[in-house]
Amino acid sequence: MADTPSTPEPEGQVSDAVTGNWVDTYAPRPTRPYLRLSRADRPIGTWLLFLPCVMGLLLSMLNDNVVSWHDGWTLLGCAMGSFLMRGAGCTWNDITDRKIDAEVARTRSRPIPSGQVTVKGAIVWMMVQALLGLFILLTFYPNAIALGIVALVPVLIYPFAKRFTWWPQLFLGIAFNWGALLAWTAHSNTLAWPAVLLYLSGITWTLFYDTIYAHQDKEDDALIGVKSTARLFAENTNKWLTWFLIATVSLMGVAVIGAAIDRSPFSLVIALCGPWAMGWHLQWQLRNLDTEDPDKLVKLFRSNRDAGLIALLFFAGALFV
Repeated sequence: MADTPSTPEPEGQVSDAVTGNWVDTYAPRPTRPYLRLSRADRPIGTWLLFLPCVMGLLLSMLNDNVVSWHDGWTLLGCAMGSFLMRGAGCTWNDITDRKIDAEVARTRSRPIPSGQVTVKGAIVWMMVQALLGLFILLTFYPNAIALGIVALVPVLIYPFAKRFTWWPQLFLGIAFNWGALLAWTAHSNTLAWPAVLLYLSGITWTLFYDTIYAHQDKEDDALIGVKSTARLFAENTNKWLTWFLIATVSLMGVAVIGAAIDRSPFSLVIALCGPWAMGWHLQWQLRNLDTEDPDKLVKLFRSNRDAGLIALLFFAGALFV
């Protein structure tokens, strides 16, 4: 009996995108290469950029017990900004990494190395996304605008980090969690120490999930000399991830205490359940980790959206009790 033919992947689909994603299925054909360049077909990165923003916003609201329509715009602005700036950052990353991407099995199908988008076209697309993000940023308080502009520094540095350090995931964490500081400040126009601890907890969380993600490419990375925490930790990955888990939960817990200390004991306890429950999700990821199984690695990496949402549910619950 003949084998049933598999459904062909859409023309130009990136190798690690889910078949049937909205970009490859519904987006107008001329826009697809640019949306792929922005990783719109792989939305997990937008989630991981957006979640620290919401955490910062909710903890800032818990801290001063003020909820207004302005916070609704801040939330929407952070959502749109996360999509746009993640797209601009990914475009910048692919411009700088185009030669490396061409040598790695998982990334050679990306729009620039596969010839779908020219470097000039990518630069124009990056600028369009960055300018739209700037327009949104300019609607926030002045101190938040300043923080948003400073955030460009780690974004510009990140693509080069794997060339000069074994810790590029640290630089990703510095860039990806900046929204915790920005959203806190967008609510209150001031920055306080709980926001800084929340930011640090986000960095250790990024070290956790992006080390898992980086294990997919460790063999290709070794061949071309690209550094990563996955290669650095090797067989000690579980031990390092355990420490990152502990640091994430501890730092976030202290940030919650600092933000909600003046609220009712019941509200504080509910808020503290956020990092506690998130920690159990990270522990589940550790129990299921197999650094030699690429399919499991990407599933665990993507599950960090749910880990962040769990914490947000408790933060939101604490705000309204």
